[in-house]
Amino acid sequence: MAGTWALLGSVALAAVIGVVLRVRAGRVRVTGRAVELPEPVRELLDPPAPVTLVQLSTAFCAPCRHARALLADLADRTEGLRHVELDVTDRPEVATGLGVLRTPTTLALDASGAELLRVGGVPRRDALLAALRPHLPEPNG
Repeated sequence: MAGTWALLGSVALAAVIGVVLRVRAGRVRVTGRAVELPEPVRELLDPPAPVTLVQLSTAFCAPCRHARALLADLADRTEGLRHVELDVTDRPEVATGLGVLRTPTTLALDASGAELLRVGGVPRRDALLAALRPHLPEPNG
């Protein structure tokens, strides 16, 4: 009987963890914190671009491909926004230094390298764009 309760408890715990991860996936977290960027990330910054989206990916990450397509399209359509991808498969120290625990993780960095926000998982396009708007130039029109 104790084995049955242990099994039911494990299943319930796994279900709760799954729900929490699903709710948090793709959510934009505004950080506004200063972090010491690892050199490979600093090299990706483009000072003329007000915001650079740095996507941290790994070689065998299926959601990373989806995030890449979404972020590249968003950057192509949005003035002042640039997207770059950094494969951290062979650079775990970069992920560790940035406190990244999963891929894809997208960091929005301003021209000075300050972290504006981060997204774990595939971003939700509208939520990401809304969070970035205050940091981007006004659209011409």
